[in-house]
Amino acid sequence: MDINKSPFAKRRYNSYSEYFKRIFGERVQKVTIDAGFSCPNRDGTITVGGCTYCNNDAFNPSYCSPTKTVKQQIEEGIEFHEKRYRRANNFLAYFQAYSNTHKPLAELKKIYAQALEVPDIKGIVVGTRPDCIDEEKLKYFAEIAKTHYIIIEYGIESCYDETLKKINRGHNYQQVVDALELTKSYGIHTGAHIILGLPGESKIMMLDEVKLINKLPLDTIKFHQLQIVKGTAMAKDFIKNPTNYNLFGLKEYLDFIVEIIELLNPKFVVERFAGEVPPRMLVKSGWQGLRYDQVLNKIEKKLEENNTWQGKKYLNEVL
Repeated sequence: MDINKSPFAKRRYNSYSEYFKRIFGERVQKVTIDAGFSCPNRDGTITVGGCTYCNNDAFNPSYCSPTKTVKQQIEEGIEFHEKRYRRANNFLAYFQAYSNTHKPLAELKKIYAQALEVPDIKGIVVGTRPDCIDEEKLKYFAEIAKTHYIIIEYGIESCYDETLKKINRGHNYQQVVDALELTKSYGIHTGAHIILGLPGESKIMMLDEVKLINKLPLDTIKFHQLQIVKGTAMAKDFIKNPTNYNLFGLKEYLDFIVEIIELLNPKFVVERFAGEVPPRMLVKSGWQGLRYDQVLNKIEKKLEENNTWQGKKYLNEVL
């Protein structure tokens, strides 16, 4: 690596693990929780049916179930991770399934209090949508932030309103911008999730999308390649209209994600460059049989081979 140009000391991107080492001084592990939330485009608040690509069973670990209390899920999750990652001493409660601010504030307080009462929990990660947040909820999260780490992760998925409509998101891109700016105004960490390869989006559109994302007040970001998951509206459509989908093959994705990385704001901490769904849950993916850590190794090797890094072309874009 050319250390005179790259802003990163150990890796060629702003890595999630190093981010938490800077904050806590050591490794931090997320414990996933399903607290029984729904979504406004599932329960009829906005619409029904949910996002066309969504099946949360594809992401929840075995210990994670809304039939268990939040405390029980955390305790089982910590036990699971202590066996798998023997160096894990600090944990974050990750409220992942569906929209984890889609309840009245009084109910949210009861749910999050359960997590914060567990001694090993150093903070919470809240996955939600931009249309499920307001100032009263943010005031509550800002109070938590005085004593614990907190980040609110918003599903952006796409910056294009036409795509958001196709996948039944039920919100537009301006709502994403507004929610992020409001969250940041309360001093709360922000994260975002983007899906690459949604129907109708070309590579040029996705690269242009990065330029929009770069302007957002984000701390962390996750990228997932589109995968067709069983039990979703998208899976039904894929079976009927497979030619409407152009899923990334592994080599193609490696080349493309490097282009994304080069354009990406170097201040953003990257949590993931790709998604991983259990093979039993997949109808179709561009590649199968590789764990995320194996894909990440290939991405890092590609960055090394190309002598490039996160944000290498970012400065050229903003000048």
